[in-house]
Amino acid sequence: MHEFAIADTDDKAVLYADLLSALDGLTAGEPDPVANMANAAALLWEYLPDINWAGFYRLIDGELVLGPFQGKVACIRIASGEGVCGAAAATRETQLVDDVDAFPGHIPCDGASASELVVPIMVNGVLFGVLDIDSPSKARFDQIDARGCEKLVALLGPRLMRR
Repeated sequence: MHEFAIADTDDKAVLYADLLSALDGLTAGEPDPVANMANAAALLWEYLPDINWAGFYRLIDGELVLGPFQGKVACIRIASGEGVCGAAAATRETQLVDDVDAFPGHIPCDGASASELVVPIMVNGVLFGVLDIDSPSKARFDQIDARGCEKLVALLGPRLMRR
């Protein structure tokens, strides 16, 4: 069993520093990418407030394919450039969407989702996939969330390529 010292705080910078430390401890030395994504999704699900989905899509043969996640059932395949996840994959840039209904081409996998944060996972300049987090609240995510999640995937990315 893992126990983490995750701060119960409104200070997002502290929360993400604690999440980074916990993720490091969970994934250090573990060679299986599915296990690492599964634990990362569970960690985010447990400790990020006001979210309704957290998980991964992996880039396989040019499209995003559902990976480990926490939340309601999800879209299995997303074409590059389609929806928020596809936009992150196509641009290789974090997508911070305050209102998913206003995002052109949004793919509504869960009708309760109102805002979304998607971070591309790059390893040695190659796209592995994306981290996707949804919230039922509009404008739930901000730049602190984006930077925090970018640090999480920077740590996790190389640990997804080990075999």
